[in-house]
Amino acid sequence: MTTSFLFDGPEDARFTLLLAHGAGAPMDSASMNAATKALADQGIRVARFEFGYMAARRTGDGRKPPPKAEKVMPEYVAGVDDLGPTNGPLFIGGKSMGGRVASMIADQMFEAGRIAGLICLGYPFHPPAKPEQLRTAHLEELKTPALICQGTRDEFGTREEVPGYTLSPGIELLWLEDGDHDLKPRKSVSGFSAADHLRTLAEATRRWMEKVS
Repeated sequence: MTTSFLFDGPEDARFTLLLAHGAGAPMDSASMNAATKALADQGIRVARFEFGYMAARRTGDGRKPPPKAEKVMPEYVAGVDDLGPTNGPLFIGGKSMGGRVASMIADQMFEAGRIAGLICLGYPFHPPAKPEQLRTAHLEELKTPALICQGTRDEFGTREEVPGYTLSPGIELLWLEDGDHDLKPRKSVSGFSAADHLRTLAEATRRWMEKVS
């Protein structure tokens, strides 16, 4: 089955970012739409796609639960294949589970010269309330340049927790003050709005892409 994409941003953009969704929400969820718009406003071409279990929810085949991340790795590889040649460097990534899956195929893609880097929006370092169940083993030796954008109060990995993990020196972290797993802050607490954080994320992503490619 050929991958279906949603495209945003200029067709002749220097950088293209392939994004997958999180475990529970589709590629056109409010949070994915908002992040995509911010990135496109920075001149980045964004291509979104869905894993098969999520796409099936649109066709009346029932609400299938998310499979294990390992099970959908081939679907992400197929997404890169189906996207085809891009105008300039290609980056892969995603929201939560989508970013995790991208991180699990990143090195094979990077070493083959097919991608320039990895971008994760809210990486699920561990399940909520289960900090002992780390999902970081493959990140310790990651060769691919990576940018992880994380809210400081993300229940999948907070600013207090993450510095204690062993991560590849090629991974950079962008911390968004008081952001939750969708990177949304409480304005009354932090003084920042969700739009503020997404603008910061998009500007930082653009600068990082220019640096590593």
